[in-house]
Formats: sequence, C-alpha cells, structure tokens
Amino acid sequence: MTVEQQREDAFEIKRIYIKDLSFESPNGAETFTNPWAPEVSIDVDVNDDKLGEEVFEVVLTLTVTVENAGATAFMIELLQGGIFACRGFSGEQLQRVLYTYCPNALFPYAREAIDSVVLKASFPALMIEPVNFEALYNQHAEAGQP
Repeated sequence: MTVEQQREDAFEIKRIYIKDLSFESPNGAETFTNPWAPEVSIDVDVNDDKLGEEVFEVVLTLTVTVENAGATAFMIELLQGGIFACRGFSGEQLQRVLYTYCPNALFPYAREAIDSVVLKASFPALMIEPVNFEALYNQHAEAGQP
C-alpha cells in the first residue's frame, strides 16, 4: 500500500444508535424467589447494508438468555446499529472493516444498553465479556461463510 492509498482510506463513524431492543422476563416475580445462580448464554451476529456510496449500516445483534433455577429469568435482544463511512476499501478488506472494526465500535454501546436494561429490571448487573470480532471474522472466512 502506498502513502497515497493510505491517505485515501478512511473509516468514519457517522452515527451509533439502538435499532431494536426487546426485554422479556417470562416468569416475572417468581424469578426473584430463587437464589441467584444464573447461567448466561449470548449469541452474537453482525450484518451490514450499503446505504450509499461508501456508506454502510452495520448492525450488531446480541441475544442474551439468562436461566436461573431451571427457568428463564430473562431474555434480551438488542440490535445496536451504526452508520459508517468506509472510503478506499474494497473486497476482503472492506468486509474485514465492516465485520471487525464496526462491531468493535458498536460493542461498548450495546454492552452498556443491555446492562442498563438488566439493572432497571431489578436483576444484578450483567457484565458481558468482550467479543473478539477479528477471531469470529477469521472463523467465518475459514469456513467460507460471508
């Protein structure tokens, strides 16, 4: 990559927002009658959509299910969206930016939104561990998935 190419490449965050947020506590008050020993499962997904010339929406979806005493304590699905300008990237390089850099930018916002909802629902704080989006991208690339 030449110095001229480096100057042309640009990554810019235009906006970060919550696209969709769903919280459910199917057992309501009954959930609070059992000692708290949660089993947490988290599913992560990333999708992109081209909005315009070199402008993309990237959506990080986190689905959190917490079980306690053999029952679902709560479920959260969050779609954390972002609009990003990605100039000068193409092909695999663009895909790597969209599926690693963008979700890395979105993740702290998603984590905070989930934790806030969990606390407002009167559950103990849920500190979601960081996600290695580079490793996830590499796993999908090795498996031949987009």
